[in-house]
Amino acid sequence: MISTELLRRYPFFAGLNDDYMATLAKSAVEYSVDEGHCFFPEGDILDHFYLVLEGIIAIVIEVPDRDEVQTLTRQLTGNLKNRDVTVSTVRPGNIFGWSALIPPHKSTASAKAQTPCQVVSFDCEELRPLCDEDHEFGHLMTQKVAQVIRERLRDMRMESLAEIAI
Repeated sequence: MISTELLRRYPFFAGLNDDYMATLAKSAVEYSVDEGHCFFPEGDILDHFYLVLEGIIAIVIEVPDRDEVQTLTRQLTGNLKNRDVTVSTVRPGNIFGWSALIPPHKSTASAKAQTPCQVVSFDCEELRPLCDEDHEFGHLMTQKVAQVIRERLRDMRMESLAEIAI
């Protein structure tokens, strides 16, 4: 468990009452990771979402490497040579791994530490049943995740427009 006062510092938790903050704090653990640590690969079923306290997290997708020859055999067998592309970065005060709260709880990208990081991990195996039982809590958490998704889509759109303009 971590302090509710620590969580109150971050905008994601704004507007949550003391009981909801206590529920989140009870499900949370703070820890550090080294640069290069993979929190989860794309396609994994997620049981945790994370708050970044220090460091930078890269949200990464795997795409076919255009610089590699992709033979017909590789194409037919799905054994293409791929490369990682960072589509977003998550900085202190922001969350990632939101798929752990939204069915089917499958990650839409990988998350890797670009620098040494300190994070808070929230156990969604504890939180999901509470969201189902307390509909107000579930609704608030869903709204907060939706805001994160909206911001990430906006940022990706801006980055895409910047690439087109070049």
